[in-house]
Amino acid sequence: MIRILHLITRLDVGGSTENTVISATRMPKPEFACGIVSGRTAEPPPGLETTLAGAGVEWSQIPHLRREVHPVRDLAALAGLRQAIRRFRPDIVHTHSSKAGFVGRAAARLAGVRHIVHTPHGHIFDGYFNPVATKTFIGLERLAARWTDRFVTLSDEEARDHLRHGIGRPEQFVTIPSGVDLDPILQATPIRPAPGRPVVGTVARLVPVKGIEHLIEAAPAILRGAPSASLLIVGDGELRAPLAARARELGLADRIHFTGFRQDVPALIAGMDVFVLPSLNEGMGRVLVMAMALGKPIVATRVGGVPELLNGGEAGMLVPPANPAALAEAVLALIRNPDQAERIAAAGRSRSTRYSAQAMLEALAGLYREVVGGGK
Repeated sequence: MIRILHLITRLDVGGSTENTVISATRMPKPEFACGIVSGRTAEPPPGLETTLAGAGVEWSQIPHLRREVHPVRDLAALAGLRQAIRRFRPDIVHTHSSKAGFVGRAAARLAGVRHIVHTPHGHIFDGYFNPVATKTFIGLERLAARWTDRFVTLSDEEARDHLRHGIGRPEQFVTIPSGVDLDPILQATPIRPAPGRPVVGTVARLVPVKGIEHLIEAAPAILRGAPSASLLIVGDGELRAPLAARARELGLADRIHFTGFRQDVPALIAGMDVFVLPSLNEGMGRVLVMAMALGKPIVATRVGGVPELLNGGEAGMLVPPANPAALAEAVLALIRNPDQAERIAAAGRSRSTRYSAQAMLEALAGLYREVVGGGK
C-alpha cells in the first residue's frame, strides 16, 4: 500500500480544492491510502466532510496554516504539519498551492519523508503580489524545488513558467491537467435567467486575479452591441460589493446579475450563450472544462494554461488580459456569428474528455508508483 498525505493551505470552494479532494478520495484501493491536512477552512464545498469520511480519507486542520505571511504563525504551522506528517507516516507527501507548498515541503523534509510531490495549481508570478514580494516567493520556490521529487503542473506552459524563473529542472516536471467530473455536469438541466435573450456569463471567485472588473467594464459595449443580452456573474468573494457598485455606476444594475455562491453551477453554465473567463492569471481553468463539456462558445484571456486548454484558440476565442475592449469585441463576434460560435463549441465539447477526473487519477497513480519505485 502506498500512503499519500495531501497538504493544502485551505479546502475552501475552488478548483484546487476540487482537484485535491478527487485525488484523495478516488485513488484505487487498497493500493493507495490517502489523508488530507489543510489550514483553517471557512467555506468548504457542501458535503465535504461526508465525502471525505465516505472515502475513508482522514482530514485534519492546522489553524496556523494561512495564506498570509506571518513568521510566528508560519513557524507554528511548520511544527503542526511536521507532527501531522509523522502521525500519518506517508510514503509521499503531496503539497498543493503556494503557501502549503513551501511550508509543507519544509515540514516533510524535517519529518524525514522520502518522497515529495508538489502541485502549484498555477503560479504566483503574475497578478498576486508586488514585485519585491514576488521575487521573494520565487526565491523560496527555488529552494523548495531542491526537496521535490516531482512537480505536477496543470499545463506545459505552467512548467515552462517555473523553469523560466529558475525553479526546478525539466526532468522534475510532469503535466497532469486538473480532472473534472464530467458525468454530473452533462446531466445538468439549463437554468436561464432571461429566456429567449442572450446570456453572457462567468463563474469565478470574485477576487482581483480573476479579472471580473474587466468584464464589468466591457459590459456597456457588449450591451450596446447586443441590446437584449444580459450578464450573469456566478460566485462570491471580496470584490462582490465593489463590482456590484460599479455596475450601478454604469447604469447596468438591471442587466448585470450577481448570483453569489451557487451549488448548481453546471445548470447555470448550461443556460449561458457565451462563457467568459477574464482572468489575469490561471493555472488551467477547470470551469472552462465545464463550459467546454456543455458545448458553450468561450472567450478567455491568453494567460497561464488557458491557451493550451483551448488548443490555441480552436476551442475558445483568446484575448489579452485586462482589455475590456477586446473582451467586448470577442463576445459580440460570437453572439453575431452563430456558425463561428457553434464551431468553437463543438471543438470544446470534443476536447473536454481529455480533462476528465478518470484521466487525472490514472496519471497520478502512475506517477506515485514511479516515485515510490525509485524513478526519481
